[in-house]
Amino acid sequence: MSKQEILLLIERKRSELIKIVAKNGLNSSLTIQLSQELDSLLNQYNEYMYKEKKRLPLH
Repeated sequence: MSKQEILLLIERKRSELIKIVAKNGLNSSLTIQLSQELDSLLNQYNEYMYKEKKRLPLH
């Protein structure tokens, strides 16, 4: 998955989460599930960026 694809998924999940929080509150099971899914996407992005940083030559 590319950096742009991950970022797009993060933005979609964040938007979905905001809507669910407004409708169901912070403590609903769906809110918690979506929050965990967003956490997972953010972890994937951080891992991707870490690997990219390791690949770049130092100047």
